Amino acid sequence: MHVVFAAGGTAGHVEPALTTAEALQRIDPTIGISFIGGKRGLERDLVPARGFPLVMTTADPLPRKLNSRALVFPLHTVQGFREAKSHLRASGADVVVGFGGYAAIPGYLAAWRCGVPLVIHEANSKAGFANVLGAKFTSNVATVHPGALSPARRLALPVRPTITNLDRATVRDEAREFWGLPPSAPVVLVFGGSQGARHLNEVIADSMPRFAESGVHVLHAVGKANELPSSSEYYHPVAYIERMDLAYAAADLAVCRSGAMTCAELAAVGLPAVYVPLPVGNGEQAGNSRPIVEAGGGIQCADADLTAEWLTSTVTSLVHDEDDLTQMSSAAASFGDRDAVQEMANWIIEVARQRQKG
Repeated sequence: MHVVFAAGGTAGHVEPALTTAEALQRIDPTIGISFIGGKRGLERDLVPARGFPLVMTTADPLPRKLNSRALVFPLHTVQGFREAKSHLRASGADVVVGFGGYAAIPGYLAAWRCGVPLVIHEANSKAGFANVLGAKFTSNVATVHPGALSPARRLALPVRPTITNLDRATVRDEAREFWGLPPSAPVVLVFGGSQGARHLNEVIADSMPRFAESGVHVLHAVGKANELPSSSEYYHPVAYIERMDLAYAAADLAVCRSGAMTCAELAAVGLPAVYVPLPVGNGEQAGNSRPIVEAGGGIQCADADLTAEWLTSTVTSLVHDEDDLTQMSSAAASFGDRDAVQEMANWIIEVARQRQKG
């Protein structure tokens, strides 16, 4: 059996694919796995680092304006399709699996043209162009949010075992020591994805005097591309967090964007959050965190409304109220699904076996 993942662009598209690929290998180490991606996305680093072969195809984001990129988009798409088709035939692919993103389009088109079954997972509350297109070629579609693509089965986003196996309470002391945080003081984890979030960073900088006065420690991932601020007694900045499990375990509350991966991981570990959806795209981030917030597992604030005054007032009130945090944690965890990756892997194997029998 050979499974080809069509994934690329952002970590939100690549990481679930990698997590699922590793789950497949745990089930059956003889399953062959390869990736089709683009030449510019994070897959260039993430996929080889996890030990999987990557075939880089020509892929461009869908142009939003009529310009030179729009003129070459069809040509590049055809070229990428041919490159992906060549790999599917050479590898003897039994199934193609995609989690969206523009770099998945060549793989989706190649699967359709080669007659290889296609499995698609949509993590966001509103589907992107790649998955809307791919869903036209297959009935094997799953979504986290009902109605994002129709018809589709309900399936949570696959989350890596280091997160799904995390017991925050058990690991709390170890995590606090790892980050150099006091064992009993309130801790807020702030992060804006792998590249950071400029507005979050600016608001946190303005909020630190009030947080320090209230005895609140802040563990802040500012993003690799941003200058690392100076640390202080209550402020603990890092460029990037490799051990998100230990960051989640150390924190009492998160302040973050509402990417699909972020929402899935916070729900899986039951960590309450102040969600500040990224104000771009088609509004999918606001929809990603809305169900968690409506259930009481977090608070949502529009990016334009996020100020240091609002944030410090909201956060300091929450982190000093243990009962509120406990209730929010339970509500967040009610949306978590620690078995999604196993269900996804089993589904892929089932689809591949049906092709082999046919």
